[in-house]
Amino acid sequence: MRILFVWPRPPNLVFEEYDPNRSFLHKLMSKILFFPKPLTFPILAALTPEEHFVEVVEGGPLEINFDEEYDVVGITCTTRYAFWAYEIADEFRKRGVFVVLGGWHPSALPEEAKQHADSVVIGEAEETWPQLLKDLENKKTKPFYIPTRPVDPKLIPFPFNVYPDGPILGVQATRGCPFGCEFCAITNMRFRNVFRMRAVEDVVEEIKTLPGKTFNFHDNSLTINPTYTKQLLREMKGLDKKFYAFGNINVLGSDEELLKLASEAGCVGWLIGFESMSQESLDIVGKKTNVVQTYLDSVSKIHDYGMIILGSFVFGFDGDKKEVFDLTDDFVRKSEIDVPDAMILTPYPGTPLYDKLEREGRILTKNWSKYNFEHVVFKPKHMTPDELLENTKGLYRKWHGTPHFMKRVIKSFWLGGRAALETTMQNLYMKLLRYQE
Repeated sequence: MRILFVWPRPPNLVFEEYDPNRSFLHKLMSKILFFPKPLTFPILAALTPEEHFVEVVEGGPLEINFDEEYDVVGITCTTRYAFWAYEIADEFRKRGVFVVLGGWHPSALPEEAKQHADSVVIGEAEETWPQLLKDLENKKTKPFYIPTRPVDPKLIPFPFNVYPDGPILGVQATRGCPFGCEFCAITNMRFRNVFRMRAVEDVVEEIKTLPGKTFNFHDNSLTINPTYTKQLLREMKGLDKKFYAFGNINVLGSDEELLKLASEAGCVGWLIGFESMSQESLDIVGKKTNVVQTYLDSVSKIHDYGMIILGSFVFGFDGDKKEVFDLTDDFVRKSEIDVPDAMILTPYPGTPLYDKLEREGRILTKNWSKYNFEHVVFKPKHMTPDELLENTKGLYRKWHGTPHFMKRVIKSFWLGGRAALETTMQNLYMKLLRYQE
């Protein structure tokens, strides 16, 4: 069978509307920086029997040749790109192609997704994708494919590089997150709350196969099990690689051995969800791992070991009052976080937060394209939607104005060298034109 995997996204990765002039800038930056691609399709390709032909295409409907002959089209999507995914799926189905939808959004709303697909894969696909292919060959497919158990980490294969325009630049050492914060999309994925660890030796071997010097860990957090992470970092010494990963601020700030090992293993920086400077807000949404009063000291310790911080702050929690914006700005200034990100709380379908707001009649729109951290799609508790939007925009513009941009670029090079500079520039570039209208 000829299988096409589709990753719906804006044609130049950053900009929602296609602009030929901006696409030149993106192409130039893509040559200078590295942009990690998701591991979903490389893993599925590795699980696909060799007799089948696999191809991957990225982009929107304009980038896809619908007249090419395929037997199966598999499309994965997050909520913000669901409408694009459905449009693509509908076009292929008009031509008689068997369409499979999967990923975060179809897993949260499988009945909605089924209106645009022949089959929907819910949750993790290592068990269900091979079964679906067998069912296709036997002409006995099912409308929904649901895993019966969490994927055994031993069964997660080394991914195949199926991307036509660049290598895989990421690794997944662990899967799942046990914490269940009510606003996190992980909570809607079947078995994603079950934390699992791959064998350290397998992860190290996979890292050795990566062609570039710099990569990122795709783990939800590399600090969930510090004992495992320390073992992995010890084995990574001498690989001559640079990397960054998601981590928890309080774990990192309280474990200097982990920080030392990470620095020695080549860690460039950490992507950290600070989420809020309001402890009340953190408690309300079940973010039990974060303690605001330890933030400043923890950031200082991470910087002491030469690693940068890409920190995200979310606004609009029920515990957020207007003063949270000034509190956050003051913290970012004092802590000198290298790449701060200001995001609007987005209640993804399938999460406890979405269900709560739906029950309370506070969901303002179900236009999924606005579920992107940049629009207000619900009614906040202590401010108007416009106040939430404008205050978040204000912080974003302040943090990413030209003087601050240049200061962060220079500091990142001083702190962590070329790899840290590239990581900072990549993330600042990705944020460059948000909220500029």
